[in-house]
Amino acid sequence: MKIRSITYFMDPGWPIDQAALTKAGGFIRAAQKAYEEVGYEVQTTRMATIPFPHLAGTLKTTEIVNMAKTLETSSADQGFAYISLGPALPDAPESYPVIIDALAATENVFFSAVLASKSSGISLPAIRACADVIHRAALLEPDGFANLRFAALAGVAPGAPFFPAAYHEAGPPSFAIATESASLAVEAFSTAKSLNNGIENLIAAVEKHGRALGKAGESLVKQFNIPFGGIDFSLAPFPEEASSLGTAIERIGVPGVGMHGSLAAAAIMADALDRADFPRVGFSGLFLPLLEDETLAKRAVEEKLTIKDLLMYSAVCGTGIDTIPLPGDTTSDQIAALLLDLAALSQRLEKPLTARLMPIPGKTAGEMTTFDFPFFTNSRVMELTAEPLQGHLLGDESFHLRWRK
Repeated sequence: MKIRSITYFMDPGWPIDQAALTKAGGFIRAAQKAYEEVGYEVQTTRMATIPFPHLAGTLKTTEIVNMAKTLETSSADQGFAYISLGPALPDAPESYPVIIDALAATENVFFSAVLASKSSGISLPAIRACADVIHRAALLEPDGFANLRFAALAGVAPGAPFFPAAYHEAGPPSFAIATESASLAVEAFSTAKSLNNGIENLIAAVEKHGRALGKAGESLVKQFNIPFGGIDFSLAPFPEEASSLGTAIERIGVPGVGMHGSLAAAAIMADALDRADFPRVGFSGLFLPLLEDETLAKRAVEEKLTIKDLLMYSAVCGTGIDTIPLPGDTTSDQIAALLLDLAALSQRLEKPLTARLMPIPGKTAGEMTTFDFPFFTNSRVMELTAEPLQGHLLGDESFHLRWRK
């Protein structure tokens, strides 16, 4: 198991509060050292700010781009590999389109956008705006890679350390841990004598690492007087078989991910995480990012796993639909239909969900992706069986769905 990220949450101010940023850099270097000294590889250190519409004070494109570029450089100088400037917001509709220019002007800055929340409900205009960002961002790079740095959010609270969903609520800085821990599930069920023994193994492993990560976090709290938000113990994968949630699902007993039984296996692991005792924050569920998981990617190539399958599994476990390669000619109207389903699931189930979709220019359904990125494996471009919405769903309303208790 590894630490995917130590994420530092703050309001850096604009213009930048240099003293606060220097303090953040001192903390993140000490935090990385502290976690490495207790035996954990720290893959990245990241910063997440308050939502950029609140940070900038204006939504002029030139100002947002300037802010993004300046914060990218200044945060890198302090040791942060990546920075998230948080979400566009439904009450600031002009905040959505400016994301395109900011993505184009930066390399390590992430953004998100709210399409549904408890307070705003499901916003039909925000859904279309998110779809438009995804559609336009796909053209920023020849392989559609810019959409790695954008996610549409439904019901996601501040303080979750995984990118692109991470953002800070107003107030003093804090920090949280995101894990890369799918390997714990693979090992738990590979060595188990029975299903219940595998569940017990997984709970025990999560709690063991949770105690170690939490103890190191509390030491940092005492040293720096910066609150510890907790651990997002989502079973995030790495593109190798031993660190694949797809592999874990199959070790439980499913012949191939995408076949019936997969949802049950996902629910079993998610329930084990719910039962484990650790200082939790964020999603703390299953991540099923297609292009980051070797076994999921293989099953998509074999046409066993579809977008509808992944959306269905998110109802019992995970973070939604993540790193999904789509045909390059996918329209924003088709994307909006998928995002609406995701938003409805989030509200009806009262759970955070995200969508990170990646239309690939020039590719059609069935063709292979050709990414050269260490956190990706390549897979089949997936067919999106969607058509533009019609009638009432084309309106400019927001609406609420009550949680079905």
